[in-house]
Amino acid sequence: MGVTSIRLKPEIESPLENLAVKLDRSKNYIINQAIKEFLERKGVAEQRWSETLEAIDSVKQGKVIDESEVDEWLESWGSNKELKPPKT
Repeated sequence: MGVTSIRLKPEIESPLENLAVKLDRSKNYIINQAIKEFLERKGVAEQRWSETLEAIDSVKQGKVIDESEVDEWLESWGSNKELKPPKT
């Protein structure tokens, strides 16, 4: 495990200390959890951006599905005759 030093502003240090006491956890634990969650959110955001770029590229190439086909598919959800997703 690596060791990293950080300087916390007073407006962060005080609430962090209070939270550590309230949760009966160390400040180190809380900071690690916060960083872990931040990195996970950033990973999800990067994945979404990548998928958005792929979708934009598909539209530029004319690979689209007509709205009526999508509506028909969605309306079939939960019925005995559920349709397969439309394809380009």
